[in-house]
Amino acid sequence: MSAKLKLVTYVLLFITLTGCISEKESITYFGGKIINPKDNCVILYEKEAIVDTFYLDDKNKFLGKLHNISGSLFVFKHGPEHQYLYLEPEDSVLIRLNTWDFDESLVFSGKGAKRNNVLIDCFLDAEKDDTSFYNLYNLSPARFKNKVSLLEKQKKARLKELLSRFENESQEYKKLLEISLTYPVYRRLENYQLAHKRANRDLINEKIDETFFAHRKFIDFEKDTIMYYSAYRDYIVSYLYNTVSSAGHKLYSDEFTTELLHTIDNHFHSEENRNTLLRQTIISHFYRKSSCDFNTNAFETFLKLTSNNEDVALIKRLINDTKKINKGKKLLNFKITDLNGSNHSINQVIKGNDAVLYFWNSKYVTKEYLYSKVNYLSRNHPNIKFIGIRIDGPHKDHIKKLDIKSQYYISQNSVANEFLTSKLPRTLLINEKGIVVNAYASLSSQNIYNQIANLAKN
Repeated sequence: MSAKLKLVTYVLLFITLTGCISEKESITYFGGKIINPKDNCVILYEKEAIVDTFYLDDKNKFLGKLHNISGSLFVFKHGPEHQYLYLEPEDSVLIRLNTWDFDESLVFSGKGAKRNNVLIDCFLDAEKDDTSFYNLYNLSPARFKNKVSLLEKQKKARLKELLSRFENESQEYKKLLEISLTYPVYRRLENYQLAHKRANRDLINEKIDETFFAHRKFIDFEKDTIMYYSAYRDYIVSYLYNTVSSAGHKLYSDEFTTELLHTIDNHFHSEENRNTLLRQTIISHFYRKSSCDFNTNAFETFLKLTSNNEDVALIKRLINDTKKINKGKKLLNFKITDLNGSNHSINQVIKGNDAVLYFWNSKYVTKEYLYSKVNYLSRNHPNIKFIGIRIDGPHKDHIKKLDIKSQYYISQNSVANEFLTSKLPRTLLINEKGIVVNAYASLSSQNIYNQIANLAKN
């Protein structure tokens, strides 16, 4: 072999080897065991996106590989509940939990476990602190601030101790520790004014000076990667609500919703975070009313402020859906299909009965929640027919423990699709004459209890 050919060969070999090194795959493991499982899988999310689905084996264990991740906060979900998971490249984290006591029983082991055990401890401690603070909102601003300051001092001492233990961890994780310990404390200061008014309805509003909110100078509104972390998100939401309420807007009024949307738009430079909060706000406030009557100004404001075309399309479909069925009119007839595949006329199914028709989609509401709500309502109103109608998903999918004979789905050619184009949950209240009493009720709203009670009376 000539010297020139040898040189070319060595160069090619070096490029190949260094290429292999630079492209070496990083594998991170996530697994564990679920005691008393509520589902057959564990779903891992990063922000709102599903990363992977891990199925349980016959021993209720699972193990999955994640390729080339960066240090990040994830969410894992099993059944109706979820928790957080911080992973670094090449971690091997195992979980063990009992669904009967999901958060309290959760334990991490393996490489990367220490980080996560600390985070779950912070979460549980914050829940205990919430309970202890529940009866303190009737205190004067000065006395309440003193209570919070004492707790803040304890949390900062704990943070200092943890940072010394985790000095070699990433800055992202250290910031997560700080947020986990301090933001729940600051959230109580933001909640104080609204909670204090509820606890002291007959008292004149007490003045709060600027030092009460001194913590705000430490708040970072642009933590894109952890907007879905409860300690961070809950503080941000409390701050926004307090800001709008302090400007004199009545909580959840049409003006409040509109101003809240503008406040979100003004505070977030991150397009993703801004759009997410705008969407969550407009939908949650609409469902809270449990009515077809919606705030036109708020919806128009949302459509002007969001830059997410999918969200625009979703909300436009929702608005259109509200116009397809009218309160005080006879319910239009449509086909529903039982779990055996037989078609039925909705008017025949509910004929001569007061009825609650709840259309559901597992993308937006869990079966466990629906079972709990419908079971409670149907036991308290035995003379009302509760009919569950699945909007989307597998034909055999249904809510366990509820009467299977009262569960249906809509096929692709059902007229019902015309008023369910958004695929969002919807509840119709129909009286015994087949007249629509409420064209867009919501099972998640506190108003639903009185609305169904009134249906039973009339």
